[in-house]
Amino acid sequence: MNDFEASITDLSHDGRGVARIDGKTVFVSGALLGEQVRLRIRKRHRNFDEAEAVEIVTRSPHRVEPRCSHFGQCGGCSLQHLDAAAQIQAKQRVLVDNFARIGKVEPENWLPPLTDEAWGYRRKGRLSVRAVAKKGRVLVGFREENNPRFVADIAHCDVVHPALGPKIGLLAELIGSMDAAADIAQIEFAAGDDTIALVVRHLKPLSDGDRAKLIAFAQEHGFAIYLQPGGISSVHPLWPEHPRLAFRVPAGEGVDDVELEFQPLDFVQVNAGMNRRMMLRTLELLDPQPHDRVLDLFCGLGNFTLPLARRVADVTGIEGEHGLVARAGENATRNGLINVHFHVANLFEDQRGTDWARKPWDKLLLDPPRAGADKVLEYLPHRETGRIVYVSCHPASLARDAGILVNQHGFRLKAAGVMDMFPHTAHVESIALFERR
Repeated sequence: MNDFEASITDLSHDGRGVARIDGKTVFVSGALLGEQVRLRIRKRHRNFDEAEAVEIVTRSPHRVEPRCSHFGQCGGCSLQHLDAAAQIQAKQRVLVDNFARIGKVEPENWLPPLTDEAWGYRRKGRLSVRAVAKKGRVLVGFREENNPRFVADIAHCDVVHPALGPKIGLLAELIGSMDAAADIAQIEFAAGDDTIALVVRHLKPLSDGDRAKLIAFAQEHGFAIYLQPGGISSVHPLWPEHPRLAFRVPAGEGVDDVELEFQPLDFVQVNAGMNRRMMLRTLELLDPQPHDRVLDLFCGLGNFTLPLARRVADVTGIEGEHGLVARAGENATRNGLINVHFHVANLFEDQRGTDWARKPWDKLLLDPPRAGADKVLEYLPHRETGRIVYVSCHPASLARDAGILVNQHGFRLKAAGVMDMFPHTAHVESIALFERR
């Protein structure tokens, strides 16, 4: 294919440069905003093309040398070639653009971006496993950036928890030595404050020898090993017999932290340091008072619910997954909290007939998945609700829902800002405060 020279005029939502050639949008891997590049088209589509930068003609002043030698091959990160300050500025621009373009709203105040450690932050993730006959070994890693059907050939990862990231090559050697090398599909990892769990998904029963190898590896490196022979319900510990995963979350100045126990496949925030910072900002924005009644929607394990219970009269958490709700209740009991209640409900269906939906909540906390909370906003909040904090993992759905809250429910978008939950990726996590007019 022919090469083209083009100017990069923007960054896409996934961190690729954006150019236009003959009036058609082209997404360019490896290119940064403001650069002049030579690019090669890899795939053509009706409305856009995909390309890779083969030469940087004019470099961005924010371009840096990627720390990881696997950058460009591994799809785990897309922005290691952009300096940290420019990364967070790019995410802020995405949020600004989405508010203006989708929600048609603008916050009265922009919050300073929240950042934390940029390396070794990832405590949760899924590593793909593939036995490659041509290489005569097993690969363990994230999917390739430009060929997601393939597993990137990596030996370490600088963004994964430091107890695991440098040992990915050792993990690959372990799997390669097992009888079941071709029958292991993936390894999920989850790190608590004191324990790192590896969940081995195997398609056939493991031999006694393979089980012994996994146990020896766990003992040598301090991991807990779980096996997953089938669906999520089949996950069970191999070693030790009763592993414990838990992390602590701050409940604010002068108040005891809370500790949340979880299972290795439970949803928890990927970045432990950012989760703590996010919690403190959420508490600051929500401004919980001793008399407040708070509703926490999409509450999961109680990541926000339990710290709030330390500070308010009553808090109720709603979550769609039964297992998470059960563990949230157990965590409340374990932390001695009696003013907190949890209910199972599908928040993408109409729940206005439930007791919790009819109560007059003073404050509302929303932390939905990518789809956002528009279904909930058809019947909440009530007039008694004076303040809402919305934590978002997708700026487009936040912007849409902000428009609903401002234009249909009579709120002001008081403040908003980004949080760098996934450094070196284009993922945008954000938070917004809404106050009743």
